[in-house]
Amino acid sequence: MKTEQNELPFQQRHIGPHDADLRAMLAAVGSDSMETFIKRVIPEQIRTSEPYRLAPPLSERDALAELRSLADQNRVARSLIGMGYSDTITPAVIQRNILENPGWYTQYTPYQAEIAQGRLEALLNFQTMVIDLTGFPIANASLLDEGTAAAEAMGMFFGSHSRPENGVFFVSADCHPQTIAVVSTRARHLGIRIRVGDHNTFQFDNKVFGALLQYPATDGLVCDYRDFCTRAHASGARVVVAADLLSLALLVPPAEFGADAAVGNSQRFGVPLGFGGPHAAFLATTEAFKRIMPGRIIGVSVDSRGEPALRMALQTREQHIRREKATSNICTAQVLLAIMAGFYAVYHGPDGIRRIAERIHAHTALLAAGIRKLGLKIRHELFFDTIRIDLDKSVSDAAVAAFAAKNINVRVFSDSSIGISLDELTTGDEVDSLLAVLAGGRSTPRTPADAAAGRIPASLARTSPYLTHPVFSSHRSETELLRYIHTLQEKDLSLTFSMIPLGSCTMKLNATSELLPVTWREFAQMHPFAPADQTAGYRTMISQLEEMLKDLTGFSAISFQPNSGAQGEYTGLLVIRAYHEKQGQNHRNICLIPSSAHGTNPASAVMAGMEVVVVRSLQDGSIDVADLKEKAAAHRDRLAALMVTYPSTHGVFEETIREICRVIHEHGGLVYMDGANLNAQVGLCRPAEIGADVCHLNLHKTFCIPHGGGGPGMGPIGVVERLKPFLPGHPVVSSGAGQDAIGPVASAPWGSPSILPISWMYIRMMGTAGLTEATRMAILNANYMAARLEPFFPIVYKGANGRVAHEFIIDLRPVKESAGIEVEDVAKRLMDYGFHAPTTSFPVPGTLMIEPTESESRAELDRYCEALISIRREIEEIEQGKYPKDNNVLKNAPHTADMIAAGEWKYPYSREKAVYPAPWVRSRKFWPPVGRINSAYGDKNLVCSCPPVTAYEDETVRQG
Repeated sequence: MKTEQNELPFQQRHIGPHDADLRAMLAAVGSDSMETFIKRVIPEQIRTSEPYRLAPPLSERDALAELRSLADQNRVARSLIGMGYSDTITPAVIQRNILENPGWYTQYTPYQAEIAQGRLEALLNFQTMVIDLTGFPIANASLLDEGTAAAEAMGMFFGSHSRPENGVFFVSADCHPQTIAVVSTRARHLGIRIRVGDHNTFQFDNKVFGALLQYPATDGLVCDYRDFCTRAHASGARVVVAADLLSLALLVPPAEFGADAAVGNSQRFGVPLGFGGPHAAFLATTEAFKRIMPGRIIGVSVDSRGEPALRMALQTREQHIRREKATSNICTAQVLLAIMAGFYAVYHGPDGIRRIAERIHAHTALLAAGIRKLGLKIRHELFFDTIRIDLDKSVSDAAVAAFAAKNINVRVFSDSSIGISLDELTTGDEVDSLLAVLAGGRSTPRTPADAAAGRIPASLARTSPYLTHPVFSSHRSETELLRYIHTLQEKDLSLTFSMIPLGSCTMKLNATSELLPVTWREFAQMHPFAPADQTAGYRTMISQLEEMLKDLTGFSAISFQPNSGAQGEYTGLLVIRAYHEKQGQNHRNICLIPSSAHGTNPASAVMAGMEVVVVRSLQDGSIDVADLKEKAAAHRDRLAALMVTYPSTHGVFEETIREICRVIHEHGGLVYMDGANLNAQVGLCRPAEIGADVCHLNLHKTFCIPHGGGGPGMGPIGVVERLKPFLPGHPVVSSGAGQDAIGPVASAPWGSPSILPISWMYIRMMGTAGLTEATRMAILNANYMAARLEPFFPIVYKGANGRVAHEFIIDLRPVKESAGIEVEDVAKRLMDYGFHAPTTSFPVPGTLMIEPTESESRAELDRYCEALISIRREIEEIEQGKYPKDNNVLKNAPHTADMIAAGEWKYPYSREKAVYPAPWVRSRKFWPPVGRINSAYGDKNLVCSCPPVTAYEDETVRQG
């Protein structure tokens, strides 16, 4: 039953400008009404004519109540299934102050490092934790999940090897089944042959370039892999180990027994199960791979004053730069979850982490001893946290039923043996309960000697130290940890401080009511492979969200498995390839991509085994249709797909989009639409009606899942009816995939489902009218800002009616000629005004791409415009010779507090001009914690773990 409507409709909470603002903004852009304005922006031929079927919007309270009724349909059992997922205890101080704190979850990717120092330090802690536990000298700042991390490591080895085409990658049969499946999916179109088998008997030959092992194995066995690594290296192959990060507190780390890389999942470091994600995976490796390893690396550099500062290092490895030469399309990481895992290590410290691992192992040994006393057979005598019990089918069925009656989930293998994986929540009483179930209710007394019986042998026991940096031992009390968390938070600019108008990134409101359900027990504590009768609420919520997205896009089906936008691109292209193969058109492998496309587009196409052909853009930013037609005709026999972003990457609605789609279809290809700019379509037009066959939907953009400092993300794909049979399946859980389904692209069946309630809540509270108004306002906000800024900065591209879409590009190339000012200078100067820069030099070098979104108020839009206008006047002062081109307020930005406090002021402008350039800054100032960072120094002197304390006092570091 609905409650009385005492609160404002959520639409009015979500959308920034209100009625008076709307009238003034429409006047500023020369329109008399919103409807007239939108007609001039969006071509009539792409406007949808079919009504939407969304349910009427609910208030925040009613939406939460409805979602609560779905959550209550879930039955949270004690899941001891394992398979790479373990229950864990999220320290309350981390849950409240990081996971549930918009100061941490509304940040953007740290491309502007000077105002992201807190997050970068937290990620450096994560990297250091991974480096210490795996034993390798270098690690990245997280990947999407364990399966994709293993696939990325395979690609890294393949890209660096001299083996012939159709090289072989060995995968141990002891790996988790979802990992084997994800790696196999990735390998298929890269020309890699997968061999799955027994690592003990596998024979290397000259075609094998790499191998994947699980440590401990999926059924719990702890293997000594030294001999395998020696044999691999003797044949020239590399070895990656998928490792349980917590087990490495007790076991010899992979680097010490000869592996070349380690991957895994940091989920059990305080990150809830969440039905499979989001969780932060990791990849650690040797120095030999640092220039080609996938993902982001946080490195230590110096700023303009010679002080230590952090940044994302070696960015030339990124797909946006390498494009079709990239070996990975990694874009979204799992930053928020990596930060949680890193803080878990800071919270517990080395002694605490070891204590947790020892307690889990001791409980597992007690369980094993009790099982032996019952006369049952244990498959392996060496284990960390998982026991595999050999049982006849009838006994196994009875045991599983008995466990289910006690609300306990265990793993059942195909041979009827069962697996029990213990975790941080396990107690001695739980061990007794498990044994009582296996004993048919009888008690099984345990003795102190039982725990010692499972001791890890000296040959496999870790002896090297870890987490030795002071950061892991300096915050033992909650008071100290809380202050550390907030000290880092204050070094980061997030949406809690000011707008972040990044073109193509859609940094809008992430409402508190949308985020609340994420940490509900019924969503947070669900194992991804829990029985279907325990997950009814999750499945209903996902099914309802699918229906909502189908209605909004016009597609016939949605797959939620891709857990990032780039992963959605890749998945969509694999579905297209599978369709062509089913039609007997295996040879179709040409992908047309406009020159203005996101860098992940060509990278995804290459990973899908396609050959990229670039289509020119015209001077106005639109696709050169003549060039498209020519190239479609030239490649008609091999044309597989076109990748197109709509509205275009240049921020305009192209009038010819239907013709473009028709040309591709006439030549046998399919149209993949990049959904990065869907925020300009929702409620007004549908991708499927425009002509798209598949489109990925960035839920972390258009549908309000927060960016989390660079992740989590969700990139589900929508497809037309003929592509529905090819949506990805899963080897463990049935997700409704058909017999022609492609293999899984992520470890969990629904990607990162614990954040799907955010988008469900957003759509449920907005309804059709609210979503439509949000889109219209996003477009108006962009045009309003463009109108205000055009007298000062040229607008690079406009649509046919002189309008932009939901984003626009301003040109700074003229001021480089007149004043020597670069885009970077403007980006850094904006920090002094309390703002994050727009997207810099993409898609056009020397420009800024601005997207304000619908959630920002007119007052905030005006402040941002005033900041840019003020900066333009500062540039005029340089043009007029008042300040030198190499020593001015832009070149020296950002200005830090200690620069202002220094006794000597060596700049030709005042301190006041440096730090108080606008009235609002005086009342609310964000102080950049570091000066402009020396990127080249950080790349030449790569340090990607917490440096020793002495380094901060080393004069050579200070001098750079």
